[in-house]
Amino acid sequence: MLKKSSLVLWGAVLFIAWNGLLLLFLWSRPPSSASSSSSEGDRLTAEVIRLAQDAEAELERQKELLRQIHHYSGLWSERRGLQFPPRPPPPPPPPSLAVPRPTDPSGVILPVLVMACDRSTVRRCLDKLLQYRPSAQRFPLIVSQDCGHAETARVIASYGDAVTHIRQPDLSDIAVPAEHRKFQGYYKIARHYRWALGQVFRTFRYRAVIVVEDDLEVAPDFFEYFQATFPLLLADRSLWCVSAWNDNGKEQMVDVSQAELLYRTDFFPGLGWLLLAELWDELEPKWPRAFWDDWMRQPEQRRDRSCIRPEVSRTMTFGRKGVSHGQFFDQYLKFIKLNDRFVPFTQLDLSYLKKEEYKRSFLPKVYSAPEVRVEDLQGNRRRELGAVRLPYSSRDSFKAFAKALGLMDDLKSGVPRAGYRGIVSFVYRGRRVYLAPPSDWTGYDPSWS
Repeated sequence: MLKKSSLVLWGAVLFIAWNGLLLLFLWSRPPSSASSSSSEGDRLTAEVIRLAQDAEAELERQKELLRQIHHYSGLWSERRGLQFPPRPPPPPPPPSLAVPRPTDPSGVILPVLVMACDRSTVRRCLDKLLQYRPSAQRFPLIVSQDCGHAETARVIASYGDAVTHIRQPDLSDIAVPAEHRKFQGYYKIARHYRWALGQVFRTFRYRAVIVVEDDLEVAPDFFEYFQATFPLLLADRSLWCVSAWNDNGKEQMVDVSQAELLYRTDFFPGLGWLLLAELWDELEPKWPRAFWDDWMRQPEQRRDRSCIRPEVSRTMTFGRKGVSHGQFFDQYLKFIKLNDRFVPFTQLDLSYLKKEEYKRSFLPKVYSAPEVRVEDLQGNRRRELGAVRLPYSSRDSFKAFAKALGLMDDLKSGVPRAGYRGIVSFVYRGRRVYLAPPSDWTGYDPSWS
């Protein structure tokens, strides 16, 4: 505002100086012999003087108006307790000069990035996040909006300072291959993710972030879960994410009495997930143009790393309509059980999830379980065996058993949903079942996709 006022003042000085020179020129002209010429010159001089005086008065009025605007803006800011936004931080230094990131999990801020577009029902997502958030300082909320949808923008704005609202600036269509015209939405989503994660890690400079979509509702212990698992993600480099989601988390397929139970999984679940800035350093240069989540599941990105996932999901989706046109929603997603019992994860020993300890404890449990046939499970026979193992040895047998038992049967780069070393753990008719490959399993076969 002061800059604008200074420009107006300089403009007034230049304007008056120019008019003064013009008047000096007119007054210094030799007198004309014709009276009519003299009269015309006097009128011209008078007109120029009048215009100069009017311009000077108008500039003075504008200066006064600018002073008042600046004055009242300052008073309004003081009353609201607001401050002008700080200058944006400088761009990140090159990797060789990067400032070391803090590794003490107790002092790290874990922002929640809400990816929004054109769902005004984002209110349901934000209400639950704000309801269960234990600390605004430790868990700031950032809503990144794509699409430019006015109603959704108004909903987000209604939360005021409780959230930070950022907007993806490029809303243009994306040139896609002819066979992908109907997938334009997936290209825009990938573009939005790249921009939003860039803002979190490059502009805001956060150490890590929890990513959720605008159609997710969170559980009461959502923040507790991520606060407790964040140190594991820092310590164990064989992990690359923590997810709040269980792909096979339908109510009849989980043990709600063991809501504290967590697993390692080789499948990237998404749908409420935590990643570190180092992972973004790795992924950003090669980020895909579309289908970012399936791209994450490719061996080149996963690099034999795992995620942590819960027995009972800490998120559920209420968004049937989207770019996937409700794919899987009616059959699976709407039945996902959202945990409703607070688990004090930060008070629990989660060291069993570290790579070597998990292999030592989980694999013997699976392969010591007695084998059963799928018909035994469907007929509810051999109940006395307790936890059991259903072996599979091929893509076709896996898919057949998964369909028969109500599991999600699709494979991404050969990895089953919620699988760890090919093993999928779930509950069927009240007992624990491990759908498992042979014990001499040697790795995933991408051709199974």
